[in-house]
Amino acid sequence: MRAINILLFSTVTSCTTVISQNNQISKKPASIINAPSSTGYNSPLPTLSHAQRDKIGNKIWQNESGGKVSGLTHWNDGEQFPSLGIGHFIWYPANYKGKFIESFPKFISYAVSQKAPNIPAWVLTTPVCPWNSKAAFDAAKNGSKLTELRNFLATNVRLQTDFIISSSRSALNKILNAAPASERSRIQQNYAKVASTSNGTYALIDYVNFKGDGTSTAERYNGEGWGLLQVLNNMQPSSNGQSAARAFADSAKFVLLRRVRNSPPARGESRWTAGWNNRCETYAKPL
Repeated sequence: MRAINILLFSTVTSCTTVISQNNQISKKPASIINAPSSTGYNSPLPTLSHAQRDKIGNKIWQNESGGKVSGLTHWNDGEQFPSLGIGHFIWYPANYKGKFIESFPKFISYAVSQKAPNIPAWVLTTPVCPWNSKAAFDAAKNGSKLTELRNFLATNVRLQTDFIISSSRSALNKILNAAPASERSRIQQNYAKVASTSNGTYALIDYVNFKGDGTSTAERYNGEGWGLLQVLNNMQPSSNGQSAARAFADSAKFVLLRRVRNSPPARGESRWTAGWNNRCETYAKPL
């Protein structure tokens, strides 16, 4: 595989690091670092090329639904809501409000802000999911509305990828502001270490979409969360590079197993453990 240079904008040093896939490192002047965000924490996720973004987006689509167009509009067994798009964005029906952060309306708002063409008109005028059950949703699967939505999502994979990346970039500020002051430096350093490889960058982007940033107090079982905050906070000591990616993958598996053990038995979350572990394992493999 040819080496792809990635710019990593460091938050823990005063210079920018250029890292290739063979982990060769050089330094650039601090003047080219992105300006800090308003709350003072600048995400060290690199600026990604179109090819890198497409690769990450297709990998997320593969993770969620095997890269199938049919999987872009799906309602999982045992869930009270559909999962839409390459990132399986949640959309709640009017009669249900769950503990998980609803992301499909946020994606549509993002699509509008980016002036994306061909957003289905019915989506723009429908604030909540119009199907109240999996049975009703499945019955409408090949109807005009869901067919139009699938076509829009299938032809706008990069738009969805950019939305996911944008959400991941904004997560670090939320995480550090939510974390105890005594833990912020270590969490920030772990984030930067994981971001120092291409697969680590993919991991940070994918995990926020997969299980959230971990700052919502609603997303807890027995007081324990399972988002990016918890994964970064539970990482074992590591160095930059693949060591950090490995530590992140192991921590993600630990946090998700804890979630399953804490989850209400009626949800049957243990059925997802193998798939979740497989997904987390991809974080430790070169992208």
